[in-house]
Amino acid sequence: MKYGIFYAYWEKEWKGDFITYIEKVKKLGFDILEVGCGDFHKQPDSYFHTLRDAAREYDIILTGGYGPRAEHNLCSPDTAVVENALAFYSDIFRKMEIAGIRSIGGGLYAYWPVDYSREPDKAGDLERSIKNMRRLADIAERHGITLNMEVLNRFEGYLINDTNEGLAYIRAVDKPNVKLMLDTFHMNIEEDSFTEPILQAGKYLGHVHVGEPNRKPPREGRIPWGEIGKALRQIGYDGPVVMEPFVTMGGQVGKDIRVWRDLSQGATEEDLDRDAEKSLAFLKGMFEA
Repeated sequence: MKYGIFYAYWEKEWKGDFITYIEKVKKLGFDILEVGCGDFHKQPDSYFHTLRDAAREYDIILTGGYGPRAEHNLCSPDTAVVENALAFYSDIFRKMEIAGIRSIGGGLYAYWPVDYSREPDKAGDLERSIKNMRRLADIAERHGITLNMEVLNRFEGYLINDTNEGLAYIRAVDKPNVKLMLDTFHMNIEEDSFTEPILQAGKYLGHVHVGEPNRKPPREGRIPWGEIGKALRQIGYDGPVVMEPFVTMGGQVGKDIRVWRDLSQGATEEDLDRDAEKSLAFLKGMFEA
């Protein structure tokens, strides 16, 4: 397994210069930097060449994440929205290929955060999403990119809330580059077990996010990290394990993740670095025991 961290641990906005974090995560001992792909369309190709070169220099793997905005909703009944989404993804997949980013994960099958002021049409949205995901998978395949469908809790999404729904979706799409993504934060809310969903996912598991129930970095507490590591080893998982902590208030990140108090307790950037480094050592000890 390779271990990573999401850049937004240090940020308050979803956009940013990811290049500045490559050397940092290398020094902290990580193998992977996960970056946000939602604003790739605003950056010139030259940026992604530089991003690729920096990652190569420090031997860091880049992975991508995106919580699609409403205008990129693949399950929308409005065909113009769907076509806009496919055009958007076509551009960012091309730029991901330039940067050497081979996977992207998130609630790509719909949009995020969901507007629950309107009652969702789950059956209709699911049918449209599956049909359009097949198209998206074909576009991604041309760039050598895997799409990881994240299982989200009920407060953030409605189409895929548990592993059963995730696997049913992936089998319906039936594309080799469409995989499942599990996140311990969401699993803590929706699943009856932390290990059974991993065993159930098996070969379909493409990406793993890890974090505490309050979105702090992994540490000794309520989540059975040792058992999770054992389950991952049992299915022969050798993919990314990326921590996705959110501990500070403010900005669009804090608003979207609903961070309404300072979980970091006034941590400086150096404090955040030390916490991430300590968490990585803990996680490796649990997963590689």
